[in-house]
Amino acid sequence: MAESIALDGKDVLLVFPTNHKKNSTVRILKTPKTESSVRKIFLPKSVANMLVDWKVEQDEMKEILGDEYMDYNLVMASIFGLPLGDGAIRGPLKKLIEDYNLPPVVFHSFRHSSVTYKLKLNGGDIKAVQGDSGHAQVNMVTDVYSHILDDDRRKNAELFEEAFYEKKNLDPQMHVQQENNNVPVADEVDPELLAKVLANPEMRALLNSLAKTMK
Repeated sequence: MAESIALDGKDVLLVFPTNHKKNSTVRILKTPKTESSVRKIFLPKSVANMLVDWKVEQDEMKEILGDEYMDYNLVMASIFGLPLGDGAIRGPLKKLIEDYNLPPVVFHSFRHSSVTYKLKLNGGDIKAVQGDSGHAQVNMVTDVYSHILDDDRRKNAELFEEAFYEKKNLDPQMHVQQENNNVPVADEVDPELLAKVLANPEMRALLNSLAKTMK
């Protein structure tokens, strides 16, 4: 607090320069701040094809512009090769939301959506999702997305209730039928061949029907 009080106008100007025509914004290209941020991402085939098409367009633009193209070896860049700011995403996203009357979200929300869908699709394989999401530790994914796993566990409980307590999709006579589904076997029939035939439910049912008609 004492240091803040001691600051006079010129000090504040030096620390927080006001807008001035001599001031300019500079973007610095460097590696990510942490080692875990440098990672390999496996893309869906459709997304990979989009990047291939974009690379073709980018190479064509480089050839057209020649020395005017500032090549920083960026995948996503402006028409002249310059780095893009977050406004390049926020603007189109805002327009998309307004045009289709969608719930307002920020672009970072798509990261959460991606993790959520992947956990649903792979049955809760947290380690696999961690590699794409960039979380340093597995427990970070567990802490943030544990509700997804809880939903699956809740669904499992419902399926268990239906199958074992409400007895949905269960035939009460299934065991009785299995006991009475014995087919008479003649001495000249190959037991091994018959076992293979009876392993097929459709063939077993057909043989049972034939046996009943022969009685």
